[in-house]
Amino acid sequence: MPIPEFIRAIRAKAGNTLLFMPGVVMVVFDDRGRVLLNRRSDTGNWALIAGIPEPGEQPAAAAVREIEEETAVVAVVERILGVFTNEVIEYPNGHLAQYMDVVMLCRAVGGTAKVNDDESLDVGWFATDTLPELAPLHRERIALALKDEPAAWFVPAPAPAPAPDPGLRDR
Repeated sequence: MPIPEFIRAIRAKAGNTLLFMPGVVMVVFDDRGRVLLNRRSDTGNWALIAGIPEPGEQPAAAAVREIEEETAVVAVVERILGVFTNEVIEYPNGHLAQYMDVVMLCRAVGGTAKVNDDESLDVGWFATDTLPELAPLHRERIALALKDEPAAWFVPAPAPAPAPDPGLRDR
């Protein structure tokens, strides 16, 4: 996977230090209800299309750009499915990263799915009942898209601690 130039500049100073970074992940459906996946060149695993927004780039613009760059499919973002902070990843070169992903539901509007850059070994459309082997994280995000709930999903904040009873101060 090519490392974006702005990440290279940060890594030159930060070394392998854990970087907390934005990410976009797209659940892209075609008009037949199939989901777009790529087989990643870095791991060989099938996955949802994903990427890192460039500095100043809006998440939806990054999503549309990444889909087209990686698969030659033109898509539109329909809505946010959820926001997630993922587990820390250690890359083979020792770099540590943790992504906060904005997961978006997208609809293909043009193009033909194909390997369009060096980030993918294969690209294809899959019926949701015949998906290839996928990490649980990707299956969960596809399941979230299939629920068709209008609100974005997120991990709720812990409940605040109860306020102290003001009457206890006087005792």
